[in-house]
Amino acid sequence: MNHKTRKQAKNAGKTFFRAAATFLLLVGLASCKAQALDRSELVLGTICTVRILDGASNNAMNAAFARLSEIEAEMSANISGTVVAEINKNAGIKPVPCSAELRYLVKKAMEIYDASDGAFDPSIGALVKLWGIGFDNEHVPEDKDIKNALLLKGKENIIVDDKNGNIFLAKKGMELDLGAIAKGYAADQLADILGKYRVKAAIIDLGGNIKFVGKKPDKQSWKIGIQNPYDSRGARLGMAILEGGFSVVTSGIYERNFTAEDGSFYHHIFDPATGYPVRNGLVSVSIISKSSTDADGLATALFVLGKEKGIALADKLGVGAIFIDEDKKLFMNDFAKSCFLLEDRSFTEVNSQLVN
Repeated sequence: MNHKTRKQAKNAGKTFFRAAATFLLLVGLASCKAQALDRSELVLGTICTVRILDGASNNAMNAAFARLSEIEAEMSANISGTVVAEINKNAGIKPVPCSAELRYLVKKAMEIYDASDGAFDPSIGALVKLWGIGFDNEHVPEDKDIKNALLLKGKENIIVDDKNGNIFLAKKGMELDLGAIAKGYAADQLADILGKYRVKAAIIDLGGNIKFVGKKPDKQSWKIGIQNPYDSRGARLGMAILEGGFSVVTSGIYERNFTAEDGSFYHHIFDPATGYPVRNGLVSVSIISKSSTDADGLATALFVLGKEKGIALADKLGVGAIFIDEDKKLFMNDFAKSCFLLEDRSFTEVNSQLVN
C-alpha cells in the first residue's frame, strides 16, 4: 500500500507473525470437522485475519473485509483523505460532516476517557504524531515540543454534533486519534456481519485483537493463549478459556517501540498527563470483555492507570483484567481468575486484593 512507510511495512510484517502465532495458540481447532475458510489482509495498519470454522461462505468473508475497508476509509488518522484525517485537517477551522457510527465511536472513546479520568484520551493525536513511534520519523522529541503538543488535547475540545451530523476539533493543530479503539470496534462490526450471514463459528483477529463468534463445531470452549511478553512470538504464559462472543485484547510495551541513541527504551503507550510513554512497571495488560470496542480502549486505559486503579476500574465495569509487571508478577481481578489458567510458573500470581 503506497501510504505505508518502510517502518510501517516492517511492523505489519511483525503483526503478521503475531497473528499467525495467535492462531497457533488457539487450542483444539485441528479437531473441528467443519471446513474452515481463512483470509488475511493488511487493513487498519495491521494484518487482519478472519477464520470461519462453521457456516463458511465467500459472501460472508467478502462482506467482512468490505466492512473493514469502510472503517479504515473513515477512521484512520494515518491515511490522507479519510474522514478522521479531514477532521484533523480542519481543526480550529470548521466542523466536518461524518457518519453516525464515527460520532458513536468518538463518544464511546470519550466515555472511556471519563471512566479512566483521562488515562485514555482520543485527543492526543498531535502527541502521537510528534513521537512517530512505528514510523520512519520515530524519535524522542524536545521537552518544549511535548509541552506544546499537550496543549493540543482535551475532551472538551472534541465537539460531536449529532443534530447536524459533524465533528469539530476546537483547537487548530489538534488531532483525533482512534487507533486505540477502532480495531476493537471493527471486530464487533465483523462479528455482527458474520452473524447476519449465519456463520456459526469464527475467530476474528485484527492484529492481535481477538473476537470469538458462536460455538466451536466440537462444542468445546474457545481457548486463547496470552503472550509471554518476555519470550518469542507464540510463547504463551497461560490461556483464557471462554465462550463465544468474548474478546481478548492486549496492550504491551513489546508491540511498538524503539531504543534511542543513548540506550533509553520508548514504547507507544503514552501517559496523556506527561506526554511520555508510561513507566509504571507494567509490561502488558490484557482485557477480557464481551465488547471488543470496550476491551480495546480499556487495555490502553488500564495500562496507563496501573494495576491498583486499573483493577478497581475493571471490577467496576465488569471486565476481566490481567496485568503483568517487570518482575514477572501477574495481577488479575476475579473475573479474569475465573477464566484464565497460568501455565508458565516462572510468573508469580499475586492476590489482587494486595494491590487495593
